[in-house]
Amino acid sequence: MAQKNYLDLKAEVWDTGKCSGCGACVAVCPADAISFKEGEMVTSPVSNGYCKQATDNVRCGACYAMCPRTGDARPAETLGNSIELACAKAAFDIPHKQSGGAVTAILASALDEGLIDAVVTVTEDRFTLKPSSVIITKSDVLIQQAGSRYSWWVPLLAALKNAVVERKFRRIAVVGVPCAVQALARIRTSDNDLLKPYANSIRLVIGLFCTETFDYTSLIRGKLRTHYKLEPHEIRKLDVKGKLEIQKNDGSVTNVPLAELETCIRKGCHICTDLTALDADISAGSVGSPSGTTTLIIRTKTGKAFVDAAVRQQKLTTTPGADTAAIEKLATAKIRKNSKT
Repeated sequence: MAQKNYLDLKAEVWDTGKCSGCGACVAVCPADAISFKEGEMVTSPVSNGYCKQATDNVRCGACYAMCPRTGDARPAETLGNSIELACAKAAFDIPHKQSGGAVTAILASALDEGLIDAVVTVTEDRFTLKPSSVIITKSDVLIQQAGSRYSWWVPLLAALKNAVVERKFRRIAVVGVPCAVQALARIRTSDNDLLKPYANSIRLVIGLFCTETFDYTSLIRGKLRTHYKLEPHEIRKLDVKGKLEIQKNDGSVTNVPLAELETCIRKGCHICTDLTALDADISAGSVGSPSGTTTLIIRTKTGKAFVDAAVRQQKLTTTPGADTAAIEKLATAKIRKNSKT
């Protein structure tokens, strides 16, 4: 069978509105031919038209092999496999933490101990809230940047090219939403030789619970500014828990029904049935734990080793269990909604 290339990816995923926008194809293209343009509601990448395989008959197929939206869809599940479930929180102050700060604590511990040398994650401009991918190598910078921005869409995994190829990090942790985690799982298990440098460099994958992601321009400059008279500098934190909860700097809270935000949600989100990042080493979210703590679904021995290291370093505290019924309820709702699409 002929190896599939970017033309197949374009036909099957980009042109059909299935693209998750994870950005991994940008990273793994050896010709640097794939990119995302700036603008409102960017639904898929673009190519400059050159493909080593399609143009020069040089075997590649990296972009197709890693895409989470090619091939058979992952079976829908709510919690997935796990070694342990815990409610966790950072044992030190994290000024901008989203819930319990557990993810930041785990990563800060790993950086300080040399278990990882870089974290690929999402940051934002504190004034405009505009998100971007970032590579962090110091725990103090990580702590200063803490606070989930994963309500926003950003092609996170595009940063892997800079991390792996240009800066040559070999012990990378990635924090991403389920579609990015699915792409990383494909990279880790692929037999495509062009993906192996990436697979060998990814040491830890932390997945964040996600119902959907929003287009920055559509939500901030459109819906929130026009209909709710909210400016980004007034917003302290956004959280999605079956609705969009907007905590303002003045202490007030505005709740926006997700039904009102359909035009701000990326099209590719409507076919995702994975709430809890089933393919991660550790999955994390605020659902299922008391206020001020983070639910951790520890899925692999690697994930458990990182959590245990953070506890030993007294950067993380955990208590057993979590409200699995609450997680399953939200996960089931996502499955039902997006299975109809």
